[in-house]
Amino acid sequence: MILCCGEALIDMVPGTSVDGDACFAPKAGGAVFNTAIALGRLGAGVGLFTGVSDDLFGRILQDELAASMVKTHHLVTCDAPSSLAFVELNEGQARYTFYTDNAADTSLTSAEVPSDLNDVKAMFFGGISLCTDPTASTLNDLMRAKADDCLMMIDPNIRAAFISDETSYRARLHDMIGLSDILKISDEDLAWLAPNATDISDQLNTLLGDSNTLVFVTKGSEGAVAYRGGQQIAQASSVKVTVADTIGAGDTFNAGVLHVLQQHDALNKSFAANPDLPVVQAALELAVRAAGVTVSRKGANPPWAHEIS
Repeated sequence: MILCCGEALIDMVPGTSVDGDACFAPKAGGAVFNTAIALGRLGAGVGLFTGVSDDLFGRILQDELAASMVKTHHLVTCDAPSSLAFVELNEGQARYTFYTDNAADTSLTSAEVPSDLNDVKAMFFGGISLCTDPTASTLNDLMRAKADDCLMMIDPNIRAAFISDETSYRARLHDMIGLSDILKISDEDLAWLAPNATDISDQLNTLLGDSNTLVFVTKGSEGAVAYRGGQQIAQASSVKVTVADTIGAGDTFNAGVLHVLQQHDALNKSFAANPDLPVVQAALELAVRAAGVTVSRKGANPPWAHEIS
């Protein structure tokens, strides 16, 4: 099983009411939650470790997990409020304003880390859950504790405006990237992490040094590329679609990669250290197709397997 570890929140997506007034509609979301949902819809074996409120919004999240075939026995349910993310769309590009103080998914402690992880072959981390303690430190400790036993994948999915302590955040992210077998990162995130580098190879060298981490870099409408040891090893062009918005695109991409690796029995450290190039290419291609479906419709609404077969 793949265990996604991190935030689950409500995206408040802008729209228009039946009376013609501007309004916000609550939609289940959060980067890590979206990746879990996308994996479940693709047919992967997946669970989610996060904090979920017992409020109205928490029930929306739990209902969506169940409907998308995501295992929920690692959820931590509590009476803290749900995190909210108000979405602003500008020509389809999403920007977020977060309300997460003392929320269920930002309050995870080490005592709440699940002990029954024997069926977990891979763990996925990322998003704003890596910004706020105690959850951020809890997830860092979990990754460190299980790094020898499980394949680790991370997607920083950086929201710079949300980061209150940049020094601590950068240190934590550096540690977790160093522990990861697979790094998925956008070209925008690379520019934030390595602002003085001149191209992707230089950025990755600045970020990873001589590490042989398997890296997937998404480039928006230009598609995605895979790197290992600073060298490009695969490439996939984006799918031409009419973009509704970009909410959940990168999260769906992550799911596509992990799903293909699971299908090829490649969720292990030996594959990440010595990847089979046709499998990497297949992962890139399915991930790009799946993300193309997500951006073609409003909100984080990843495709089911039959929609991209």
